[in-house]
Amino acid sequence: MRQYLDFLNHILAHGVRKDDRTNTGTVSTFGYQMRFDLSDGFPLLTTKRIHMKSVVHELLWFIKGDTNIRYLVQNDVRIWNDWPYATFKASSDYQGETIEQFVDKIKNDAEFAKQHGDLGPVYGRQWRAWDAGKNVIDQLTDVIAEIRRNPDSRRLIVSAWNPAEVGQMALPPCHTLFQFYVSQGKLSCQLYQRSADAFLGVPFNIASYALLTLMVASVTGLEPGTFVHTFGDCHIYQNHLDQVATQL
Repeated sequence: MRQYLDFLNHILAHGVRKDDRTNTGTVSTFGYQMRFDLSDGFPLLTTKRIHMKSVVHELLWFIKGDTNIRYLVQNDVRIWNDWPYATFKASSDYQGETIEQFVDKIKNDAEFAKQHGDLGPVYGRQWRAWDAGKNVIDQLTDVIAEIRRNPDSRRLIVSAWNPAEVGQMALPPCHTLFQFYVSQGKLSCQLYQRSADAFLGVPFNIASYALLTLMVASVTGLEPGTFVHTFGDCHIYQNHLDQVATQL
């Protein structure tokens, strides 16, 4: 996937070294865009393995409006485990369990999962049940209905960034907002991603939002168009630089 390799080269050529919340250090640049014509095929990276099962189940988890990792761990998706485990370790219920023991409890004990597996009002909550005070907004259902009713609308937007609830989230949304666009019977999608882990996260995000676009196109009777991936802070972590060099 040439676009992705060009993206990595751009960060290496134009990025600056910056500190970050993980204390790992990054090479970072600001602002970039990639485009993928979905009618040409599915944009799945081939220069390293992508765990497509995790892509699919995480996206279904978002669509369900779920915010608890139990569904994910029951389907062998591990990408969200660290955040609730860290919260659990800081609680009075922690008795020295390893992360493997914690995940096993989440998987097999519904009550334990209810108490310790939730991530707060992350993506699924915002997509499907945005708290507007007097009412709850199902953004995904609304945008699909609007695509069918008024495909020329410029308001076909779903946002995961809820300033009133960001502080309650285990991790604020990195892929922040997406917008659909209909033209000549084709559905396109543009994602704005505020923070992009170029080596680990971005290949996963490309596959996830390409799949979402295909799904929404299918239920609205449209053909797939273009997936446009727009970034804010694009970064390569310092401990990934050797792996990036190998990939390039």
